[in-house]
Amino acid sequence: MKIIIIEDELPAYKRLHKLVLEIDSSIEILGHADSISSAVQLFQSIGNIDLALMDIELADGQSFEIFNQVKVDCPIIFTTAYDEFALKAFKVNSIDYLLKPIDPKQLKQALEKFSSLKFKSSSFDLNLLLQAMQPNITAQYKQRFLVKLGSKLISIACNDVAYFMAADKVVYLVSKDCKKYIVDHSIEELSNLLDPKIFFHLNRQFLANLSAIESVSTYFNGKLKIHLNPQVAEEVLVSRDKASDFKLWLNT
Repeated sequence: MKIIIIEDELPAYKRLHKLVLEIDSSIEILGHADSISSAVQLFQSIGNIDLALMDIELADGQSFEIFNQVKVDCPIIFTTAYDEFALKAFKVNSIDYLLKPIDPKQLKQALEKFSSLKFKSSSFDLNLLLQAMQPNITAQYKQRFLVKLGSKLISIACNDVAYFMAADKVVYLVSKDCKKYIVDHSIEELSNLLDPKIFFHLNRQFLANLSAIESVSTYFNGKLKIHLNPQVAEEVLVSRDKASDFKLWLNT
């Protein structure tokens, strides 16, 4: 069996690579991609791929975008940090999905399922899969972040994020319980990945969850001053140009 692995977290990739070969040493891992762009290049450069293990959340967006940029002829086993209830629809049209952290037994069962079904690429239909997912999750927006705490990896749901803050060329995820984690995205990138109904790009430094807006007060020159929870030492301002959009966002 010839497979590729699409995973943006290096520790997760190394673990998955190791588990696959422990399950079946005859499996040939043809390549690895850690982003949408590198995955597209991988599919374009490698032929005769039997199976892809594909993370949903990648460094530059969600992996579904890959299918819009390149023809994918092989079936997929998705890997994800979404909860099991939200992803029941994945059983409809993919080989399987694996919840992170990946259980070796479940990975083995998924690979055995692929082998036993002799899955034909012509029957894989991404559109049907996405349609099946729609009632359960909003596929186009990021739902969780995998962050590092020392040597550990922690998955944080977006609902538990208070705001994102840029400081000293580093972007921090600040949780509602006032813990800070470094994330590998710019504020601008995050504003495109997150649901705009829940998160607002306040300024170059802050992107805030609606639930973290404690109060708003007027400021000079038509600006707004935002009071966040957890509190921050610096002033958080929304420009005059953004003020009307911000008020509309608060009122929807």
